[in-house]
Amino acid sequence: MAHHVEKSIKVNIPAAKIWQVLQDFSSVEKFAMTITTSPVIGEIRSGLGAKRLCTFNDGSSLVEEIIEYQEGQSFTMELSEFKLPLKSMRAQMGVKTLNANSSEIYMSADFVVKAGPLGWLMGSLIMRPVMKGVFSKLLNGLAFHCVTGERVGEKMPASERLTHIIIS
Repeated sequence: MAHHVEKSIKVNIPAAKIWQVLQDFSSVEKFAMTITTSPVIGEIRSGLGAKRLCTFNDGSSLVEEIIEYQEGQSFTMELSEFKLPLKSMRAQMGVKTLNANSSEIYMSADFVVKAGPLGWLMGSLIMRPVMKGVFSKLLNGLAFHCVTGERVGEKMPASERLTHIIIS
């Protein structure tokens, strides 16, 4: 049975500026705290069919391939080549315009955990809350990077550096 998790934040950043960062498919390590590198693999650099190899701080890795793409709005990725206890996972990232100077950025995922009923329970009680927290940090990091151009690194910026960016 599949699990679904999603997170969104509203930011004082135009959607076009967010999309400029998102469409650079090899740049996720600039705003994701847990990813050290994310080079594109293969000949397609962006858009439908683009693939990246995400390597994490702990040395583990996975491949993300764009399987759906809406220019200026969102993309959906199929994850593979991971050592997580998952049968499958798809994730979506996107941006919606609120007005000329603000937008909503979001991330969602649908995943199936291995191990039958025990896996489903682990997905509900452990993996969904952990993923929601990871998505929150990733979205905050994306907003921070879009405004400052700075790489987030392994630690989120101080909350006072985010207060003028994130809409409460």
